[in-house]
Amino acid sequence: MPAFGRTMLTHWHLDPQVAYLNHGTVGATPTRVLAVQQAFRDDMERAPARFLLRELTGTFPAPWRSESRLREAARSVAGFVGARAEDLVFVTNVTTGINAVLQSSQLGSGDEMLITDLAYGAVTMAVHAVAQRTGARVRTVSIPFPPSSSGAVVSAIRDALTDRTRLAVIDHVTAMTALVLPVAEIAEVCHARGVPVLVDGAHAPGSVDLDITDLDVDWYAANLHKWALTPRSCGFLWARPDRQADLHHPVVSWGRDKGFLAEFEQHATHDPTCALSAPAAVALLREWGWPQVRDYIHNLAWEAGRRLTARWDTRLSTPEEMIGAMVTVPLPEAAGSTDADAAALRLALLEEDRVEVQLHASAGRLWVRVSAQIYNDITDIDRLANAVRQRLVVSSVESR
Repeated sequence: MPAFGRTMLTHWHLDPQVAYLNHGTVGATPTRVLAVQQAFRDDMERAPARFLLRELTGTFPAPWRSESRLREAARSVAGFVGARAEDLVFVTNVTTGINAVLQSSQLGSGDEMLITDLAYGAVTMAVHAVAQRTGARVRTVSIPFPPSSSGAVVSAIRDALTDRTRLAVIDHVTAMTALVLPVAEIAEVCHARGVPVLVDGAHAPGSVDLDITDLDVDWYAANLHKWALTPRSCGFLWARPDRQADLHHPVVSWGRDKGFLAEFEQHATHDPTCALSAPAAVALLREWGWPQVRDYIHNLAWEAGRRLTARWDTRLSTPEEMIGAMVTVPLPEAAGSTDADAAALRLALLEEDRVEVQLHASAGRLWVRVSAQIYNDITDIDRLANAVRQRLVVSSVESR
C-alpha cells in the first residue's frame, strides 16, 4: 500500500508547486493510465480500420476476438460499479447520458419532471429544453443547504411528487454543494408513486462506494474521468433491462433501432481510447486499495471542512454522512458575495498563492468546494486556509 499524500503526486503530471484542490471539476489522470491510453492509440494507428470497424464494436467480423474491445472494457467497469456489463454502455460524459434518457422520454403537455435546485447547470438546462419541446413542466424542489439530515432531503422530494410527475432527476453527489444524497431512499419514495428515477452520478464512481443494482433506480449516468481516474472524456450510462428498448443515443447514427448496445456503440468515428483505458484506471484504484482510497479522501474532506471553518470562523453544518470526497464550506462574509467576487478570489488564489480550488457565490456569500484526492494532504488545506485569511487581513487594512 502506498502512503497517501503529496508524495503520490509522482503518479500524476500535476504541477507540484500548486495545491490542487479541484480534482472534482475535470479530474486528473495518473501517468500509468495515460500510458495505457497511448498504447491503445498506437495499436489503433497501426491498423485503424481493423481496430475501429472490427475489434472495437464487432460491426464487422473479427474472429480472432471472443468479444469486442468495448464490451471487454465495459465488463471491467461494470464489476466496479455493481452492474451487469450488458446493461452498461460508454458515453462521452454524464451530460450525454442524461440527454439520452431525457430525449427518449415520452412526455406530453401537463406532465412534470422533478429536479432539485442543487442539480448541475447543464442538466437543468437539458431538463428545461425537453420541457419546452414536449410541453411538460419542470418542478424544482428546494433543498436547504446545508440540510439537517439526509432524511430531510428524502422528505422534500416525497412532498414534491404529484400525480403528474413522470420523471425524477436526482444527483448522487451534488456538484457545487458536494452533498452525497440518499439515492436508494429517494428512489423508494419515487417508485412508490410510480415515478422512474434518473440519477446524475457524475462525481460518484471512485469517490464513494457504488452498487447501482442496490440503488434500484431506472437509469444511472456517471463520469469516469473525474474520480475513477480514467482519461477525458469518458462516462457511462446504465439502464435497467426493461428501460433499454426505448432508449436512444441523442445523436442518430448507425446503431439506431438495433438495440441498446448498438445504439451507443455504433456511431460516429471518434477516439475510443479513453473508454478502453477505464479498466486500467479501475485496476489502479484496486491496486492502491479502493477501501483505503475511499476512507482517505473522505476523512481528508471532512477534516478540511472542520479546519477551514475553524480558521475562518464560519460553520460546517453538513452531516458527515452526506460528505464523500468533497466538502463545501462558507468563506467569511468579508470575502464577498457576488459571482464577480468569487471569480476574482479564485483567480488570485491560483495566480498568486498557487492554490486551485472551486469557488462560487450563493445565498449572499462565497463558498469554497474542496476536493480531496490521495495526492492531497492537510498541508494543502492549511495553505488554502492561510491564503484566504491573509487576503482578508490585507483587504481589511487597505480599506481603512
